[in-house]
Amino acid sequence: MKSKALHIALAIPQLVLYGLLCIPVIVLVSVAAALGVVGLFFLVGFLILAVLGLVLYGMARIEEARAGWTFDLEVPEHRLRTSDRVDGWRIPHTLLLQYADSRTWTSLLHGFLTSLLGFAALFGVYALGHGIAWLVAPFVSETFAISTFWLVPGTVELGSWLVLVLGILLVVVSAAALIGLAYAHRAISASLLVPSLEAELRREAREQSTHRQQAISAADIERTRIERDLHDGVQPRLVAVGMTLGMARRKLENDPARAGELIEEARESTMTAVTELRQLVRGFQPAVLQDRGLDAALSALIGRSHTPVDIRVSLSRRHSDRAEATMYFAVAESLTNATKHSGANRIFVRIDERLDAAGTPVLYAYIEDDGRGGAHRDAGGGIDGVINRVTAVGGTYRFSSPQGGPTVIEVTVPCAS
Repeated sequence: MKSKALHIALAIPQLVLYGLLCIPVIVLVSVAAALGVVGLFFLVGFLILAVLGLVLYGMARIEEARAGWTFDLEVPEHRLRTSDRVDGWRIPHTLLLQYADSRTWTSLLHGFLTSLLGFAALFGVYALGHGIAWLVAPFVSETFAISTFWLVPGTVELGSWLVLVLGILLVVVSAAALIGLAYAHRAISASLLVPSLEAELRREAREQSTHRQQAISAADIERTRIERDLHDGVQPRLVAVGMTLGMARRKLENDPARAGELIEEARESTMTAVTELRQLVRGFQPAVLQDRGLDAALSALIGRSHTPVDIRVSLSRRHSDRAEATMYFAVAESLTNATKHSGANRIFVRIDERLDAAGTPVLYAYIEDDGRGGAHRDAGGGIDGVINRVTAVGGTYRFSSPQGGPTVIEVTVPCAS
């Protein structure tokens, strides 16, 4: 933690530098923007504007880092906005998204205001230099000629001691002005780059509310799925078992052979119902996932798949139960959709550990199938449930499924979720 005096000492030369460089930088950015707009008619403008968006983001990051280091401010991390698309338009969309980033424009506004302070600092340094010269003048000459260009052209000769007094006043005033500009710079940095406690609490409350709603939505979708599976599968099968046993009881005295056949039929239906219940319970959270981890659980899942799956899992260790369960259900839903709806002949799955843009360790899954595509998110559907489940733990879910395929899905889940 630096002292306030060091803050001021570091800020003043930076202001002077901004005063010197701001005009060339503004001119270059303006020219690039103008060329980009004009170039839109020749398509090259899209490239210029896209690159300019990245340049502006980089300038904003530098501005935030400089102000944070100079004044020991806790500037929140500024992440590059990335597109949710996973098709060929992802990179262009990411580049153009930078123009919609309010953090970037706020930081650039901070740089512009700093440049205005820098202009004033240039005059302060100029005045300070003259004041120092006037302090030295009495020791060099008995009289000193001072320019009066700000009144009338020419000079006026003053006595050495009067020049000394004026020099002291000019040094004090210019130094005070520079210090005041540095304090103003710090105030602007703190107000623009550091969110207030109230704003930070509001942001956290919004995030918590969003995650809570997503978790509730995911739970509702899961409950609906369970109700549907019970209603459409196990329930009618058990009702049929009861009816079959009733028929067998009526046939028991008059037609024992037929009664035996009905009892055997009821037994087979009961075993089928038990199998369906096991599959339903396995959908909650398979025991192998808790006992042996994500790799083993996915291997067991793929072993039951009717579509060939090429899976590559590279995990160095076990992760939190919530993270592994979330990733498991995301992959399971993707495999189910590919098998039931896309008509895929082959599915590729890759899962590993990596760092996201913020440096947070995440589980990453890439899933691709060669099916017909056309998948979309419906409210209350399987994809909607997975997206809500993943985002509720702070993860991301991106998918692209154009007509004709392929369907590509990318999922990230924080390892410590």
